[in-house]
Order: sequence, then structure tokens, then C-alpha cells
Amino acid sequence: MGRAFANRKQSMMARWDKMAKAFTRAGKDIAIAIKAGGPSPEANPALKRAIQNARAVAMPKEKIEAAIKRASGNNAEVYEEILYEGYAPHGIAVLVECATDNPTRTVANVRMCFNKKNGNLGQSGSVSFLFKKMGVIKVLREGLDRDTLELEMIDHGLEELEDDEHDKGPIYVLRSAFNDFGALQQGVEARGINPVSSETEWIPLTTIELPDDQVTEVLELVDKLEQDDDVQRVFVNLA
Repeated sequence: MGRAFANRKQSMMARWDKMAKAFTRAGKDIAIAIKAGGPSPEANPALKRAIQNARAVAMPKEKIEAAIKRASGNNAEVYEEILYEGYAPHGIAVLVECATDNPTRTVANVRMCFNKKNGNLGQSGSVSFLFKKMGVIKVLREGLDRDTLELEMIDHGLEELEDDEHDKGPIYVLRSAFNDFGALQQGVEARGINPVSSETEWIPLTTIELPDDQVTEVLELVDKLEQDDDVQRVFVNLA
């Protein structure tokens, strides 16, 4: 009985930690968007996307409003966006997106994560050429015909459309070249579709398959990096 309770408690704590991390990331995205384009979602597409993504991770309305107010004030924190590149064990390429108010602290923490998990932090440009930066919009499948959606969105820069699953239900994942991201977003909105999320991702050009034990080593590094408060997202070319 005691062990079962301890396991449930540990599971709940892990879930809360994951949620807190998601809220922190969403808050930073909101702050960065407001600094770049102002506090009005109607006039600032990046802020509109950041708010959509905050809702997608179940960030409460009052927390979103507080993040907007905080980022709009005179004493708002200023975050620098930095992309770190390196290798996980077994030659897997890693990109680490960060948003930080202290780059010296962040690079030290990122390097420590790589070192502790048998990876190597590289120089700028060392692995990013193995990925393609794309705009990614996720929409609920319900009420949408796949073929019709694909044909309509091709005119707005759609390059890939895939089926996937989300906490909110079955979804379509729409991808465009980074330069066509705005056009794809406009096409989705013109269709009257409210995205589940809308953001950029680094998509690997090719992927590498590894045996399970080696996959575990790579994922341990990814998990270690994602635990850092300055890390927003981690991308790898692992199959």
C-alpha cells in the first residue's frame, strides 16, 4: 500500500513538473513575442501563436493574462533566443533552443548536460545543416476532409500533411517551409480553423535508427536538457 502510494505521488510530481515547465516555456514565448511585436494579438501574429500554444498545454487563462501583463510592463524580463548544437551518444545530432536572460549561465548548463550524458556540445553550424526549419500547425481532424484540406493548403505553402494524436484528440499536422509559415497560418485561419498549436520546428532531413539500449542513452540526454529552465525545446535526428 505504501509503495503504491509513493509511486502515485512520484507520478503526480512528475506530471506537475512537466506542466510547470510547459507554462514557463509558454510564458517566455509570450514575452519574446510582445517584445518583438507589441501586446496586441490582432496586430502581432507571433503573440497570437504564443497564446494558442499556451492554451494547447492547458495554461490557465489567468496565467496567460498575467504573462502578457508582465511582459508588457516597463520592468519586463528580456530573453535572448539562442540555438545550441551538438551530438548525443552514438552520433545523434541535437539542436537545443533556449530563451535566456543570462547566456553565460545557459551555455554552462547546456555544456554540463552534454558532458554528463556522454554527448558533445558543438559550434554554431555543426549540426543544423542536418535539419530543416519548418512551420508546423496542428489542427483537430474532426469535421475536416484530409484530401480537401491538403489541396486547399498547398496554395498556402503546405509541404507535408500527416495524421497524429494529441491530448485533445486526433489531429492533422501541417508543415511548410519556414518562409511560407505566415501564408500557411493565414490559409488555416481563412478556412475558419482554430489551430491546436502553431510554431516552428527543426525537422531532420534524415533520421538514424538505433537499438533500444542506445536510444535510451540519447533520450536521457534529451530529458536532462529539457529539465533546464532556459531550454525551450530539443530536436534530434533519431528515428
